[in-house]
Amino acid sequence: MAHKVEAFLDYFKTRFDSEPKPRLHIGEAMGCWTYYTALAEEIPVLEMALNTTTDNVLIELLREAKEIAKEQRITLEKFMLNEGVPLSISSESKPKSDPSAIPLGAKSTDLEIANLLVAKVTSNIVLCSTNITQSVRSDVGLMWVRFHTEKCIYGMDLKTKMRKHGWIKMPPYYYPPGAPHE
Repeated sequence: MAHKVEAFLDYFKTRFDSEPKPRLHIGEAMGCWTYYTALAEEIPVLEMALNTTTDNVLIELLREAKEIAKEQRITLEKFMLNEGVPLSISSESKPKSDPSAIPLGAKSTDLEIANLLVAKVTSNIVLCSTNITQSVRSDVGLMWVRFHTEKCIYGMDLKTKMRKHGWIKMPPYYYPPGAPHE
């Protein structure tokens, strides 16, 4: 599915490559800076989570999330530097450590890690959506559409695996007034 999306976005990119590229407006620059900062802070958090869990499914989800974040960060960093947008200061990478060496009182549970991951993905999707709507330049808008799509596809896989492993937090069911309770 990701390859089809990439092909679709590549098609649109070639359609809009000939459009003029004025300087970024302040909303586009701020959107880039904010998302770059979110990714730069997300990566060390994912590394800490990888150092905490021993669940193979969660480890694979965290690795995939880290890979997406790193790829998007590199793409955005190149774009920002080319456009003259300064980069934010980011946290250092975390060294690999042994999950069994972490005391239980300081160790996050798999449920906590999975739901933290959901919060990160959700906030990334919202940032991308906001940046799509603020983009005037087509190349900028397409970059946000690509990032948004990558996070959405990952998020669907994440939700499926969380449901399967009992990590998903479900809100209470809604029963409209007068509806039968089954």
